[in-house]
Amino acid sequence: MEFDVVIVGAGPSGLSAACRLMQQANETEQELTVCVVEKGSEIGAHILSGAVIETRALDELFPDWKGMGAPLNTPVTEDQIFMLRNEEASIKVSNILVPKTMHNHGNYIVSLGNLCRWLGEQAEQLGVEIFPGFAAAEVLYNDDGSVKGIATGDMGISEAGEQKDSYIPGMELHAKYTILSEGCRGHLGKELIENFDLAAEADAQHYGVGIKELWDIAPENHKPGLVLHGSGWPLSDGASGGFFLYHTDDNQVVVGLIVDLNYSNPYTSPFDEFQSMKHHPVLKQYLEGGKRVSYGARAITKGGFNSLPRMTFPGGIVTGCNAGTLNFSKIKGTHTAMKSGTLAAEAIFEALQNGCEGGQELQSFTDKFESSWLYDELFRSRNFGPALHKFGPILGGGFNFIDQNLFCGKIPVTLHDDKEDYEQMLPASECKPIDYLKPDGELSFDKLSSVFLSNTNHEEDQPIHLKLKDETIPLNRNLPQYAEPAQRYCPAGVYEVIEEGQEKRFQINSQNCLHCKTCDIKDPAQNIRWVVPEGMGGPNYPNM
Repeated sequence: MEFDVVIVGAGPSGLSAACRLMQQANETEQELTVCVVEKGSEIGAHILSGAVIETRALDELFPDWKGMGAPLNTPVTEDQIFMLRNEEASIKVSNILVPKTMHNHGNYIVSLGNLCRWLGEQAEQLGVEIFPGFAAAEVLYNDDGSVKGIATGDMGISEAGEQKDSYIPGMELHAKYTILSEGCRGHLGKELIENFDLAAEADAQHYGVGIKELWDIAPENHKPGLVLHGSGWPLSDGASGGFFLYHTDDNQVVVGLIVDLNYSNPYTSPFDEFQSMKHHPVLKQYLEGGKRVSYGARAITKGGFNSLPRMTFPGGIVTGCNAGTLNFSKIKGTHTAMKSGTLAAEAIFEALQNGCEGGQELQSFTDKFESSWLYDELFRSRNFGPALHKFGPILGGGFNFIDQNLFCGKIPVTLHDDKEDYEQMLPASECKPIDYLKPDGELSFDKLSSVFLSNTNHEEDQPIHLKLKDETIPLNRNLPQYAEPAQRYCPAGVYEVIEEGQEKRFQINSQNCLHCKTCDIKDPAQNIRWVVPEGMGGPNYPNM
C-alpha cells in the first residue's frame, strides 16, 4: 500500500503529526494520504502515563479543544511535594523551595489513553487512515539506504514458526516519509538510531520504569485536582525516583512510582518498591478502604536535551518519547511529544508541497525544532536529570532550584551523565538482598494479580517476542554474577529462574508482557531484545 506519510504509533506524538498533516492539506486543498499503524487492539489500549498535562501543544493544534469535547475535565487545584524519610515520617516541602518547573497551576489531570482516543477521532475526521491491531515489525529500505516505509508483522504464526489456519501475511506500507512515534524504546526507532548513528553526538540515553495503578477511593478521601509528588523512602542503596498521586474525577486517583533504571543493586524490584510505598501515611490516607481497578507499567525516556539523538534520517523522522523529548524537570512528556509531532508534520508537508518525492533527510525539521519553544524548554531543563544523578535528591534538588528559579534554566554550565543505565549494576556479591513486605491484598499486591488488572493477553501459540541473543547468558552469567535481575526488574513476572531438582531453567512468560521495554533497557548483558508480538497483543488499558 502506498501513502504519502506512514506514522508508526497512535500515541500523542503520532496522532498530533497525523492531525497537523491533514489540517495543512485541507487548508491548501492538497490531496494527501496519511496512515497510522498501532499495535494495540484500539487507540489508547497501550497508552499509559501519569498524567498531568500542560495544554500548550494542544492549544496550538486545536485552539477550541474545550468546545470540541477533549477529555480534560480536572484542572489542578493544589500541588503538594513530600520527601519520605522512612516508613512513617515525611517532610512536606514548601512550594517556595520547589523548582518552578514542577508547579502545575493551569495544567490538567487526564487519562492519556482517553486523550489519544479523542485525538484519533479528530484524525479520522480529518481524513487519516488508522489501522489498530497492526504491529509495525520491520523497516523497509530503498536501494540507496533511505527508508521506504514499514512492514506489519505476519499474524497466525505458531511458536514453532509454522503457518496456522489463521495465518495472515503482513503488509508493506510504502511512504514518501515515515514518522516513528512508537513511544519509549520503540524497536524500529532503536534500529534506525543505530543504523544511521543518530546518537553519535548525544549523551547516553537514560530511562525510568513507571508503574501505575488506578483506584476508586472513598468520597471523603477524594480531593479533585490535588497533585502529590515526592521521593525518598522506600528507595535505597542508591536507587532514585519519585512517586505521584493525582486526584482525578469520579472519586478516582492514580498512584504510581517512577524508578530510575540506573540503580546498582540487582536485588532492587521496582514493583515491590511501589507496593511498599503505598503503605506510607502520605499515600495510605487516600487509598485505605479503596479498590484498585487497573494496573500498568512502561518505561520512560528521561535523558532529556543532552541525550537527544538527531531526529531526522533519510526518509523520515523519529519523534516524541521514541527520540526522548520528555521534559524531566516537569515530569511531563505529552505536550513535548505532541509538539515534536506537529513540527515533523509541518516539515514533511512543506517538503511535499515543494515537490519532494521522499527519501531525503529533512534539515527543515531540525531548523523548525531549534527555533521552537520545544527546543528552548528542553535546553533550559538540560541539567535537571544529571544534577539529581550526580548529587542526589537533596544537593541535586538544591542545584535545580538555583538553576530553574534563579537562572531560568540558563545557568552557564552543562552537566553530563554519560554512563549507560545497564552499566551501573553491581555484582550481587557486593549488594545486600532486599526483604520486601508480603502483599496484604488491600494496599499492596502480587505481580500476577496486578497483570490480570492490565487486561494483558497474547495469542498463546505465537513466537516469543522477547528474544535472547545468547540463551546461555541468563543462567551462566547473569545468575551467578547478578542473581539474574530480570526476575525483579520486570514489573509483570515475565522472567523466572525455575529449579527442577538439581537443574535450573530460565523461563520467559511472554504472555504476561506489558510492553514496558524495561528488560531491553536494564539487562546488564544487553542480551534481551524486545520486538513486537502479533498485533492486538499486550495490555488493554481502559482509562490509564
